[in-house]
Amino acid sequence: MRVCCQKVGIQKKILTSLGRLELPKNHVLAQGTKQFALSERVRRLCCLTGQGQVYRQASELLAEIGGIDIPGMQVQRVCTHYGSLLDPLIKAGCEAVIPRTAQNGQKDPLYVMVDGAMIFTREDKWRELKLGRIFRGSQVVALNKSRREVRHSIYVGHLGSVHDFFPKLERHLVNYRNKVIIGDGAKWIWNWADDNYPGAVQILDFYHAKEKLVLFARHQWPCDEQRRNWIKEQSDKLLNNELEEVLGCIRSCRARNEEAKMAKAKLLEYYIEHDDRMQYKTYRDRGLMIGSGPIEAAHRSVIQQRMKLSGQKWSVTGAQAMANLRCYKCSGAWHMVEKVIAAA
Repeated sequence: MRVCCQKVGIQKKILTSLGRLELPKNHVLAQGTKQFALSERVRRLCCLTGQGQVYRQASELLAEIGGIDIPGMQVQRVCTHYGSLLDPLIKAGCEAVIPRTAQNGQKDPLYVMVDGAMIFTREDKWRELKLGRIFRGSQVVALNKSRREVRHSIYVGHLGSVHDFFPKLERHLVNYRNKVIIGDGAKWIWNWADDNYPGAVQILDFYHAKEKLVLFARHQWPCDEQRRNWIKEQSDKLLNNELEEVLGCIRSCRARNEEAKMAKAKLLEYYIEHDDRMQYKTYRDRGLMIGSGPIEAAHRSVIQQRMKLSGQKWSVTGAQAMANLRCYKCSGAWHMVEKVIAAA
């Protein structure tokens, strides 16, 4: 009997060290391994490696480093399962899975940036994944005179309607004052800001505003030097709160061709629509950021480097699950995912 027990114990140690239980789920040695007949530790490792590498490479990484033999498809199933569990918990208002950014005083601005990027799905072809980035002004550090970095952010991603995205985002904004919302000209962003946070500072990303000047200038002036000088002059005026002067200058320009005429009309419409979000000198005097570079960078680092690789086609469910895992990992909140894995 002792030999038999020792044999079972050795088998269990071997199976645990490999991280895989090739046994029926109701077998005594499979107890506690939940849905996938995998130990909690291995399920955590599957999610951790799967959110950082394509599933096949995650499988190879587990085998190479940990001696764990898990097929790529199984890594995918585990990631999709646990990534999908996060949304219902957030929707239910579960505080244990909603990351918070530090409260550093009411004068410390809370930056809120949102934008969309396209992800290729099997069901709907290209579909927009909306991403939000939230961080404190005190988290912005200057690396040199021309470059700054955000040390810590909270990320929220959603593949689908703004009506589902914004409630997920807003759960991270409760009890924070002094909000600063920075975005491009997308109407869905500013409609949300006007309706829900009328007291927040709204800033149109300066580089999108300048980009509109460039588009008009390309059609208006064939001479490179003349075009550059005009763009710099108008940009400097924008940075000095001289929007009315810029509008007057644009209106006085007689369009050279049909393309320039169309670009001029769009430029005027864009600036007039966002005039109250373009007081850039005022914002800078208050020490506020005026660019949406952090959310542009977040699309690359949080979403694209994992979800927009050559040949990738996501199911809608799989894409949302992966976006959730990526957001939690990049938010420094992976311990919350581990809680969900342990409890599920």
